[in-house]
Amino acid sequence: MMNARFAPLLVALFALGPMPAAAQTPGPAEPAATAAPGVAWESLSPDQQALLGSLREDWDRLPPGRQQAMLQGAERWAAMSPEQQERARERWKRWQSLSPEEQARVRERWQRFRELTPEQREQLRGAWHRFQSLPPERREELRRRWQGMTPEQREQARERFRQSRPPQQDPARGPGPRPEGASGRPPGGR
Repeated sequence: MMNARFAPLLVALFALGPMPAAAQTPGPAEPAATAAPGVAWESLSPDQQALLGSLREDWDRLPPGRQQAMLQGAERWAAMSPEQQERARERWKRWQSLSPEEQARVRERWQRFRELTPEQREQLRGAWHRFQSLPPERREELRRRWQGMTPEQREQARERFRQSRPPQQDPARGPGPRPEGASGRPPGGR
């Protein structure tokens, strides 16, 4: 069972790392010859030891790669503002509340996101920010509509959305805001 003092570190690793460590499927063990050397507990700074204190008994048995990940997570956690730490704690609580099936879906979606090109990721982030800026009632309405669709209807909506977006870059227009009415939303959306 996870020690309560260890939770903030895991939150930082899960919330800010490229992939939540708990969401990664363990791979084959690295051969000892190629593994990085471990880090002795005594070589950690007092701040690192305080943050990673719940691991002291097990530190020497952790694989070197896990030790490095924990140290990086500790550094990220220490660099966070109290507000960022609180957001990370909330994300960790949300992650823990997910069923194993929901966690598997999140892992799969995260992997698909990582496989996107940087441009596609940026487009997706922009769409997410636009969605988040909608009034809560409108977001809920859109969620209900989406959940009521069949997989075929969802794919059709995605295709309409793709076709309704302006070209990636219009050299004549240059970067900047879209003209009024060019929301990037599927036809029929408000």
